[in-house]
Amino acid sequence: MTARALPPGRNFVLLSAATMIAGLGSSGALIATSFAVLGAGGSATDVGLVSTARMVPLVLFLLVGGAVADRFPRHRVMVAANSVNCVSQGLFAVLVLSGTAHLWQMALLAAVGGTGQAFFAPASEGMVLASVTGEQSSRAFALFRVGVNGANIGGAALGGALVAAVGPGWVLAIDSAAFAVAGALRAFLDVRGMPERDPGEGVRTALREGWREVVSRPWLWAIVAQFSLVNAMVIAVQSVYGPLVAEDHLGGAGPWGLVLAAFGAGTASGALLMTRLRPRRLLFTGSLCVFPLALPAAALAVPVPIGWVGAIMFGTGVSVEVFAVTWMVALHQEIPEEKFSRVSSYDWLGSLAMVPVATALAGPAQEAIGRTAALWICAALIVLLTAAVLCVPDVRHLTHRRETSAPSPTPPSPPTPVTRD
Repeated sequence: MTARALPPGRNFVLLSAATMIAGLGSSGALIATSFAVLGAGGSATDVGLVSTARMVPLVLFLLVGGAVADRFPRHRVMVAANSVNCVSQGLFAVLVLSGTAHLWQMALLAAVGGTGQAFFAPASEGMVLASVTGEQSSRAFALFRVGVNGANIGGAALGGALVAAVGPGWVLAIDSAAFAVAGALRAFLDVRGMPERDPGEGVRTALREGWREVVSRPWLWAIVAQFSLVNAMVIAVQSVYGPLVAEDHLGGAGPWGLVLAAFGAGTASGALLMTRLRPRRLLFTGSLCVFPLALPAAALAVPVPIGWVGAIMFGTGVSVEVFAVTWMVALHQEIPEEKFSRVSSYDWLGSLAMVPVATALAGPAQEAIGRTAALWICAALIVLLTAAVLCVPDVRHLTHRRETSAPSPTPPSPPTPVTRD
């Protein structure tokens, strides 16, 4: 069946609405989970272990999730994954509200949620990319990110306030309901005209083809390798060290929720900025904007007053969003649509592979060398890795083709810097 370009209207609106609703719940649940563990008598190490329990199955099943999303209808994979997350978060909420939550139960339910995310993420990115044409891609991706980040602002602020006011259990219940609504919206996606999937293709074959797509592009595997550690540092800071610094120095869950909301406001502002800007050297511009990710760790290491932390997180959010949009445009421009989910799964795998290690070791690292030293190490690694990836020629020279169409079914040859124009 020949694919036709679907208008961004209905599918784009449904995808955006579902993602915003899920984002409202998940932003608050991120805060609620950490404080649920602390409220049950857990330590910094326990907070890290629950975060790790979610990340391990996410990493383990990502490649399978990508292969499945390229073999079966992506919207069905997304709805099934949302259903899994709805149930796991609902059970988590019941345990916390009843006061019977034990560490092993919280870790188990976090692991179930991570498994659902492993199947959802590659399918979701493939659907978003398929909902817009090449000419629309840059502005559409930026608008999509505006909505997502707006939800993150409200979710983080509301989540932090609700955790402080009524406890983390109700925030987890809201997250469960948000997954149910998001899954229902995604069930109505219009998939007529989408390329037919071949469920007969073996998973191993699909994964081999995805691997060839990745390794043939130096810019792709270099940035994925960079973010395997950058994301690990950022998530360790936000999910483990951040709540602890907030508890000791910044006033607890409420102020920490506002800090995360400031980050969300920055990402929304960055997305709005990217609706107007179309940088020619996509990845060079995006990579320069990764350097500020080191600033929150440095601010918490001092620690600076809460107002300064919020301002730093806002600026970091702007920078992150510039990178995110340029990265999505580069992938849309360079990767064939029918192989996008499996390539996306390698992207997700590489980007998250070290997160379980970092979150599991964050607590012991704090005990061994102190929280301040651990935070400074996180900041230094982000700076060094970003400087290293800028040494890759394709990262500096990959350009935005102004009138790009949907990617060709045939993968291009490995790029060279002199032909990127």
